[in-house]
Amino acid sequence: MPLQVRVLGSAAGGGYPQWNCNHPNSRRARAHDPKAPARTQSSIAVSCDGEHWLLCNASPDLRQQINDNAVLQPAASGPLRASPIAAVVLTNADVDHVTGLLTLRESQAFTLYATGRVHEVLAANPIFNVLNPACVARHPIALDHLFEPLRADGQPLGCVVTAFAVPGKVALWLEDATRDVDIGGIGEDTIALEISDPRTGQRFCYIPGCARMTPELATRLRGAALVFFDGTLWVDDEMIRAGVGVKTGQRMGHLSVSGPTGTMAAFAGLGVARKVFIHINTTNPILIADTPERRAVEQAGWEVACDGMHISL
Repeated sequence: MPLQVRVLGSAAGGGYPQWNCNHPNSRRARAHDPKAPARTQSSIAVSCDGEHWLLCNASPDLRQQINDNAVLQPAASGPLRASPIAAVVLTNADVDHVTGLLTLRESQAFTLYATGRVHEVLAANPIFNVLNPACVARHPIALDHLFEPLRADGQPLGCVVTAFAVPGKVALWLEDATRDVDIGGIGEDTIALEISDPRTGQRFCYIPGCARMTPELATRLRGAALVFFDGTLWVDDEMIRAGVGVKTGQRMGHLSVSGPTGTMAAFAGLGVARKVFIHINTTNPILIADTPERRAVEQAGWEVACDGMHISL
C-alpha cells in the first residue's frame, strides 16, 4: 500500500468558523454556504499500511476528527478498548496542536514524539499527566536525525521521519510579557516534519507554522512530491484590517500567502509537485471557493486543504 495521508483538520487555531468570530467569512460558513465549508483545527494522519496511524499534531477537535474518519476508529471486530492511532508527533506546543492529547487519556497505549523543549513544556503542565506513563511512552526527537516511529508494542510504523527546525516562535501561552519574544527564531519550539516511505522513496513535508523562507528550507523542499505549508493569512495585517485582531502574521510567527516575499513567491522556483495550504485562519479569503484570492492560489498551482482530503504517495 502506498503512503496514505489524511487531512483531519485544515484550519488555524480556533477552527473555521472560529467560535466568537463574526467576520464575513465566518458568517458564510455558519450559513452552510457550500463554497465556504467549515474546517476543524489543523492536523494530519499518516499510514503505511492503512491500519496503524501516526498523528501529526493533536488538535482540540480530535474527537470530532476521529468520528469523521473511520480509519481512526476501533474496528467493529476488535477488543473493547482499541485504537488505530499508534503514535503522535508534535510540531510545537501551541494550544491547537497539543490540546487533543487530553482526548487520548483513557489509558490507551501509544507513543508520543516531540522535541525535548516541547516535552519539557508538557511535563511542566500537570494536566498532561492524564496521559498515563504506563501507557504513553514519551520519546524526545533530535532535529535533523531520521527516526522510525514505533507503536506502543515496539513495532515500527513503516514510515521514517526527520524533524527539522523552521523559523517560528514559542507558543502564545508560553510568551513572557516581561521579555521580548524571539520572532522567527530557529530552534526546538517550532519544527516541521519530513515523512517518507522507505519502500518507495516518496516523501512529503508538513509545515503548519513558518515565519519565513530560508535558503536551507528552500533546499530541503526543492523537488518534493508534496508539501503542506502554513497558509494562516493572505496578507500580514489581515486581522488588523478586518478589525478582529491587533497582531500581524509575522508577530504570530506566520509567513503570508501573498506578496513579493510571501509563500507563493518563495515556492515559485522550487519544483514542488503538489503544494497544499493548511492551518488557514478564519479571516483568510482562500478558504472560500469563489474569491479572487482562491483563484490566485489555484492559478499558482496551489491547493487549499479541506478536512477529509486524502492523498496517496
